[in-house]
Amino acid sequence: MKKTLVALALTGVVSGAYAQSSVTIYGTLDAGVSRRTDTDITAVGKRDNNKLGFRGVEDLGSGLKALFQLEIRYEPDTGVIESTTRPLFQGQSRVGLQGGFGTLRIGRGLTAFQETSTAFEPWSGMPAVAGYQTDLQVAGYTSDPLSPAGNSANRFSNAVFYNTPVIGNIFQLNVTVATKEAAGNPAIVGRGTIAAPQFPANSKAPVNPYSVSATATKGPFAAYAAVERNAVDTKLWSVGASFKPIPDLKLMGSYQHQDQDYSLPLNAVTKAWLIGANYNVGAGMIRAGFGHKTPDNALNLPTIAKTKQFSLGYDYNLSPRTYLYVDGTRRKATTAATFNFYSVGIHHNF
Repeated sequence: MKKTLVALALTGVVSGAYAQSSVTIYGTLDAGVSRRTDTDITAVGKRDNNKLGFRGVEDLGSGLKALFQLEIRYEPDTGVIESTTRPLFQGQSRVGLQGGFGTLRIGRGLTAFQETSTAFEPWSGMPAVAGYQTDLQVAGYTSDPLSPAGNSANRFSNAVFYNTPVIGNIFQLNVTVATKEAAGNPAIVGRGTIAAPQFPANSKAPVNPYSVSATATKGPFAAYAAVERNAVDTKLWSVGASFKPIPDLKLMGSYQHQDQDYSLPLNAVTKAWLIGANYNVGAGMIRAGFGHKTPDNALNLPTIAKTKQFSLGYDYNLSPRTYLYVDGTRRKATTAATFNFYSVGIHHNF
């Protein structure tokens, strides 16, 4: 009897301890078959990032919580880590505290602008070729130019992230500030020459990167404004809005302005805009968008091409966690390849 009581007591203590904290394992599997007309190659690819994540919360009492999140990215067709130049926890690696003051985290993750803007893009920020967030919604801008070639372009490492509470159930402010240490970058010519680049390999940046966004949500209307500066003093500002005239229809649009005057002698300014819609129909959703990106004059640089893009996609939900998709896009660029792109695939969340 005593052993039983002791066992029950210990069980209660352990259960009480675990009740104060939780760890969630989550992830995404996305794979499909795609074809680009300019390459004439049919390939296995993806619409969304594939990830394996670990998210934890510990209740510290008095309304204070400890948080952590680690996220691995991988390729579904081979099982390898996403891009050999990217860190193991490419998606994010952050730890912090949450309370009445808001949320404060330290580590690596999406910048305030990059994270906010995905809600105003018809493919929800997925890196699909049919989507807009990785190019037009950032006007060709990169948040992290000093990481190794091929690394993520929309995150800060060695950074502090802060989100205010939602004020009046309407407003929220998000701030990200990073250090200017090098992260193994290749040489960046900029205003220099190949023999004497403006940013040599493994060079330190001239400025500390920062990103600030503000959001407002009231009923069917939402909007954001954001400004960001990367480590080589390229600046970007962006505004966007969305509206739901009926529950099943979401209309959205955004405008972006990139200024590379510190590092480019020509075409320093690039402007971009996009409009889009999501429409729920039965068990599926239609995605549609049109976008345009323009350098500031006719002397187009190869990396900042004048671009027009129209995309149309459809998701069919097999369950709350699994859907089939089909995407089609027409992308026209003046100094780069013009192509049509088609893909079909399956997406599963766990």
